[in-house]
Order: sequence, then C-alpha cells, then structure tokens
Amino acid sequence: MKHFKNKVAVITGAGSGIGQALAIELAGKGCHLALSDVDQKGLLKTKLIIDSGPSGANVKTYILDVADKSLFFDHAKQVSEDFGHINLLVNNAGVALSAKLDEVKREDFDWLMNINFWGVVNGTEAFLPYLKQSGDGHIVNISSVFGMISLPSQGSYNASKFAVRGYTEALIQEMIADGHTVGVSCVHPGGIATDIARNARVSHSDDKELMTKNFDKLARTTPTQAAQTILKGVLRNKARIMIGADAHVIHFLVRLLGSGYQVLTRKLMGSMNH
Repeated sequence: MKHFKNKVAVITGAGSGIGQALAIELAGKGCHLALSDVDQKGLLKTKLIIDSGPSGANVKTYILDVADKSLFFDHAKQVSEDFGHINLLVNNAGVALSAKLDEVKREDFDWLMNINFWGVVNGTEAFLPYLKQSGDGHIVNISSVFGMISLPSQGSYNASKFAVRGYTEALIQEMIADGHTVGVSCVHPGGIATDIARNARVSHSDDKELMTKNFDKLARTTPTQAAQTILKGVLRNKARIMIGADAHVIHFLVRLLGSGYQVLTRKLMGSMNH
C-alpha cells in the first residue's frame, strides 16, 4: 500500500485511544472509514471530530463486539456492501487484566482472550477475503511490548499478546508464500497514554489505583504519535512496528539478554509496588 487516499479502512476499538487516533489520521489522508466499538458514545465522538474537519471522508460507525465471530462476519459483509471495497483492517480493540496466575478468575481470563486474541482472529478471518479481492490490502494486528516480555500479574495479558504476535507472524509468511497482495503488520506499543489501565479488570490482591498511577508514569507516547508510527509502517509494509522509545529498549533487551530480562523486570516490579 503506497497511499491511503480513497482507500477504505476498518478499525475496531475506534471509540478511544489508538483506534480513535488512527481514524483521525487516516481521515486527514483522504481515507474512508468503517469504525467499530462497543462504546457508542466514544464512536460518535470520533465521528464528530472527523466530520468537523475538512477531510470529506465517508465515515460510518458500527456497534461491534469483536469476541462474537458471527457478528464479525456479518459486519464484514455489511462494510463491503456499504463501501464496495476494503483495503485496510486494523484489529485494535483490546482490554487489560491484572492478576496473578494462581488467582485469576477463569471468566476474566476468557473475557480477555475472547477480545484480545479471538477478536483478532475473528477480524482477520472475516475480512481477509475482501482484502485479497481489493488487490491492495493490509492487516494491522495490535500486540504489545507485553507480547515480547512477560511480567508478574500480567500473565493473562501476556498470553493474549504473545498469541497475537505468533498468529500475525505466521500470517505474514503465509501471505507472502501464497503470493497474495495483502501486507501484514504486527504492532508492539510500549506505554501509550490511553485509558486501558483505568478500564482494566484486577484481582483482589492487586491495587488498581497504584497500577494506574504506575502506568501513567510510563505512558510517554500519545495515541496520535502511535497512530502516525503505525501508518508509516503500513506504507513501508513493515512486518513489525515498535511504538515508543520504551518499546525499542525492551525489544533490544530481550534480544540481548534472552530470558535474563526476567531478573530486571522482577526488580522493576518490586520497586514500583512499594
């Protein structure tokens, strides 16, 4: 994909954070948008911001629970009918969960995986045929730096983001091997200033207020900066897109230290919890 003008982009989780920022950035580049979220107010806010600008983009909003496979396939069919073609899919919707693995409730673990991982799978399976048909398609799956390192109390979240990474990196190779004109990127954001920590589920032994406070300290990258980095990566057809200086540092440390990074993360987590 060499440009976004008159392309059609599908973005999940577009009611806030990175999803909202991507929608605004793409609209400014002349891209038409199919935006979804479970948060109707957030979606309407995103659309209002875009409609109040000079872009002239065709923007349609949809209420969608990405965990529902059947609804996702219906959504893909509806978007195709509404826009005629689809070029870009951003599987961005995600949630957070903080809990030790011997304390996490299975219903919370399932909730997380159904959105963070199966939501990505559902979106990819539903939209891939349309992206192939477009002749110029691209898929962006949002993983995390937590898809590269694991931390105490983040095992469930780590599992979902490592799963997204493994799934996406296999998809990248399959699209190339089979000669499809569909690029694929796996995105690993570091700390992004969004509300994901505030909206997270936590176990009884975790301090949500402290967790949110620590997250805010580390979240140095804005959603707009993240969106701009992602779109540059799409135009360059980058397989892996790192967002934020912290993500690049973590990426380097994992490559340098292997499993030795765990000594550093245990010390870091210990210092932050006191």
